[in-house]
Amino acid sequence: MSRAPGAKGQGGQPVAGTGGALHALIIAAHGRHYLAESEADGARLQCVTRGKKSNVAVGDRVRVVRTSADQAVIEQIEDRATLLYRSDQYKSKLLAANVTRLFIVVATEPSFADDLVSRSLVAAEAAGVDAHLILNKTDVAEQLPRARERAGVYAAIGYPVHEVSARAHPEETVAALTPLLAGQSSIFIGQSGMGKSSLINLLVPDADIATREISAALDTGKHTTTFTRLYHLPEERGGGTVIDSPGFQEFGLYHLSEGQLERAFREFGPHLGGCKFYNCRHLAEPQCAVLQAVEAGQIARMRHQLYGQLLHESAQTLY
Repeated sequence: MSRAPGAKGQGGQPVAGTGGALHALIIAAHGRHYLAESEADGARLQCVTRGKKSNVAVGDRVRVVRTSADQAVIEQIEDRATLLYRSDQYKSKLLAANVTRLFIVVATEPSFADDLVSRSLVAAEAAGVDAHLILNKTDVAEQLPRARERAGVYAAIGYPVHEVSARAHPEETVAALTPLLAGQSSIFIGQSGMGKSSLINLLVPDADIATREISAALDTGKHTTTFTRLYHLPEERGGGTVIDSPGFQEFGLYHLSEGQLERAFREFGPHLGGCKFYNCRHLAEPQCAVLQAVEAGQIARMRHQLYGQLLHESAQTLY
């Protein structure tokens, strides 16, 4: 059992490695267990929070107090520049803190969910995070035209779409993505099967080894995809960090208010303020500039339908 900071062991001798507060970076999270990396010497520390708090995210910069040579308690979360999280009507789940760029990985096959892509983009806009799409598996020629058409909806809004093939063209993939990651704090998200892990393994040398080490430290066994983890990118490629998140199928945004939602749909921007009523919800009101833009094909109908769904979800929040 971990002892309190400055505790003494048998015979009254101080416990090795305990002492004052350290600044550290959270590099992995699994449940209420975290792995932190000391900013002073890079040492890995298994961390817990005090009580039942679980409001720590990968990418957080924290102050910890060692309780043994390789264990610590998180005392404070430093101010965050950004925070990405998803929520349902009962609770929220943190994805990552202090990220500057979000990459949504989609593929020619299996088919990707537009709902998940759009929700991820809304989350990025609300959090002030630069968002990109990566269209992977472009070597699957028969599925490529349809995938390009679907990804083109987001490109038309202004989100960059980067076409790669991690397995068929690995060197070209690294060359295309490295400049986008250099010096950034990035996160990769997407459904299972999109090739996200293949991309991470290309971009981060020895990622598999690092994952096994993190998994062992968090005692998660062989289920290496069930936790979020951060990797450092090679300095020769410009440095930066990239966070790999578990694949998921749903992205709840119950925590966003009506005002946040309308601003998080980038294509709504030119039309906001043009409605007849100042408190227009852009659902069925007369002389609504947003609805007029939908009818004119300036806003994709599926995006507007998602906006209506998110407004409904926002009204159901219980926490």
